[in-house]
Amino acid sequence: MQLEKMEPIVKKFYEGLAEGKFYGRRCLECGAIEFPPHLACNACGYHETEWCEVSGHGHLIDFTVPGPQNDKPYLREVGKYAYGAVELDEGPQYTYVIFGITKKKAPEIRARLMAGETVGVHPKVIERPGYHELCFELD
Repeated sequence: MQLEKMEPIVKKFYEGLAEGKFYGRRCLECGAIEFPPHLACNACGYHETEWCEVSGHGHLIDFTVPGPQNDKPYLREVGKYAYGAVELDEGPQYTYVIFGITKKKAPEIRARLMAGETVGVHPKVIERPGYHELCFELD
């Protein structure tokens, strides 16, 4: 892709978060959705993608509760959280902050995942100085 044809994906992605919209990029070759968006497809390597809106809803794949060395005070102000892998209903997977997981609840949530239960998540956008950050929360 030529430099002059590239879109500022970071800007559109974050503007969408501020508006409560979640933008990814759909591959014009295989249809895979990149979220967060990329200009090329990670599934097939094709170089042309287009903007698409995704629901933001999905399910938890796995998680880890942060220890003191990787705990973020600004996140703790919002609520109890963990870091976890999410698969969106539209297919893409990525790692995010997941609110609603505590050290006390972690064994129960882990048991549900190990039993094959779907643990749903929905988007939770938090305000940061100068931008919005996409996190998720347990349903």
